[in-house]
Amino acid sequence: LCCECGQAHPLLDNHLYNFQDEVDDELICHICLQPLLQPMDTPCGHTYCFKCLENFMQEYNFCPMDRKKLSFQQCHRSSLLVRNLLDKLIVLCPFKAECQQSMQRCELEAHLQNRCPGFKQYKSELQRKRNPISKGKEDPPAKGETNTPKDPELPSGGSSLVAESSGAAVVSLGTAEPGLVNPAFEETEEGESLVQKTSLVAETTTIEIHREDPEEELGMRIVGGKDTPLGNIVVQEVLRDSVIAADGRIAPGDHILEVNGVNISSVTHCQAVSFLRHPGPVLHLMVLQEKGFSNKTAQQDSTSTNREVIHVTLVKRDRSEPLGIKLIRKTDEAGIFILDLLEGGLAAKNGKLSRNDRVLSINGQDLRQGTPEAAAQIIQTTESRVNFVILRQSGVQLGEPVEDGSTSNSSSSSSGGSPVHHRRRPDQNHYRRKSSYQKKTVAIKKEPKESLGITIGGGRDNKNRLPIYVTSVQPIGCLFRDGRIKRGDVLLSINGIDLTHLNYYEAVSALKSNAASHSVTLKALEILSLNSPEASLDIRERGFSWSPLWITWLGLPSYLHFCQDIVLSKGNLESWGFSIVGGFEESKGNQPFFIKTIVPGTPAFRDRKLKCGDEIVAVNGVPAIGMSNSELIPMLKEQRNKVTLTVVSWPGSLV
Repeated sequence: LCCECGQAHPLLDNHLYNFQDEVDDELICHICLQPLLQPMDTPCGHTYCFKCLENFMQEYNFCPMDRKKLSFQQCHRSSLLVRNLLDKLIVLCPFKAECQQSMQRCELEAHLQNRCPGFKQYKSELQRKRNPISKGKEDPPAKGETNTPKDPELPSGGSSLVAESSGAAVVSLGTAEPGLVNPAFEETEEGESLVQKTSLVAETTTIEIHREDPEEELGMRIVGGKDTPLGNIVVQEVLRDSVIAADGRIAPGDHILEVNGVNISSVTHCQAVSFLRHPGPVLHLMVLQEKGFSNKTAQQDSTSTNREVIHVTLVKRDRSEPLGIKLIRKTDEAGIFILDLLEGGLAAKNGKLSRNDRVLSINGQDLRQGTPEAAAQIIQTTESRVNFVILRQSGVQLGEPVEDGSTSNSSSSSSGGSPVHHRRRPDQNHYRRKSSYQKKTVAIKKEPKESLGITIGGGRDNKNRLPIYVTSVQPIGCLFRDGRIKRGDVLLSINGIDLTHLNYYEAVSALKSNAASHSVTLKALEILSLNSPEASLDIRERGFSWSPLWITWLGLPSYLHFCQDIVLSKGNLESWGFSIVGGFEESKGNQPFFIKTIVPGTPAFRDRKLKCGDEIVAVNGVPAIGMSNSELIPMLKEQRNKVTLTVVSWPGSLV
């Protein structure tokens, strides 16, 4: 039976409900002839269930009602008013023999999970069938009974502690929360019995890296930064035969939280590169590593001291509003912990929850031995007030993130000598980093034997299918004398010959053959980063082969993007195993969708083609541009066993 509607239906079909009264025809889907679920409006004024319309549009290109030409991407989610009317339709509990209650449709799932005696009995019988060895033994205690390991008593009026969030970006928990196609929570035919098997586990580890040559590059590529939708600094790739590869403890997908004691979880991309390129014989890195899904049940709580119980209330404007929280389990401690807070999200704005807080209860429901999935269900079914009781241990928070232009130490005031502590500025273009570019045409008269004096990189035969770009301008050629072509410029053409589709050797040949003429006309693209000037990263480049930073590529116009299709396949009970951030938001406009995390042991991880930092351009041919998170996530979750992702993959910055 489905754990959301309590009835038997194919895994990816619409939920089934027993409605108390006849439903108005205006609220009926004219494909399935049932009250609408996840209603979608067409441009021609008709409304259908999301799943019904999606399945129909896979075979036809017209509206089912008036047969006008239609594509799925032209449709949009129905208004909040319509969704609320549907959610408030009265339904009957499907377990009629044991429970005669009626409730609003949006309340049925919570009723089944927490209050329905019939569904509880069904789960117990299901558990006994799956574990025949346990027959005859006592049933496990119900949630909240006294033999649960005791935590500190929860005071009725705990003090409220205001703590600044770490500022690190996040992918949020649950299907409707922005930022995460949550690999740890998928509806399955096995219902709640999978919850204990599929909790996502993450660990924070401190790693000491030793270098014989203090200036030797670490050998990894990174993406992210607070000036991008990714927020955190994420390892995209570990280069073979590098210092990091030889150490063997850092892997793609790890989040770097600290470098030599400095918190970089909320710094710009350029700042993170600068910290990681800093020379030294020993490097201390604190990294967050997702370990995949745990099939263990929670163990007894570990004891700790200096703990404080705090009550926090977050108020949602409507049931669908996300809180902007990512919750995880730990391998060494029972319960649920806050991993991250979405910058600008409801929890971050409230300011009272912090990273590493342990969630004891939500809306009075005991979660001391709970899972992130159980917490997500409570949050998503709550209409307005979400009441947290959390346990905070002193000494576990990371240090205050470094701000633009500051260091981890206080600096002296020019007027006095007193230290000036850099305060966090509330609106520092988080996720709003924009890159612009300008085209330039450079026409040069030259001697026939005079060289251009540039070296290039990229090419469409490159692993990332990059356009041709300038890696250096030598002080001996005509372009150095002219001064308009700079390192990092993307070369578009030379004397009318298009360079944008050539591989590296074809581009070298074209440049050399045209350099023999008396005049050369180059068309190029200069990327203008509006944040930190990249020149500041050139201070310590000895030992680093130069290549543009990852954020530089994000500023390229779309006609220079090389898109590739990645096809993922999965079983019925698997999730895709990746999380996303980005998408349209009213306050920020259109932002690209990026892959933020890839969970070990999942289809995305096994395929090996998808990387952290990849930009999702389309899903099954449907363009993602202009979509919100809440629109793209259902599309991904509704795919049965196969999905085609069209992505653009830019190489991370080398450190």
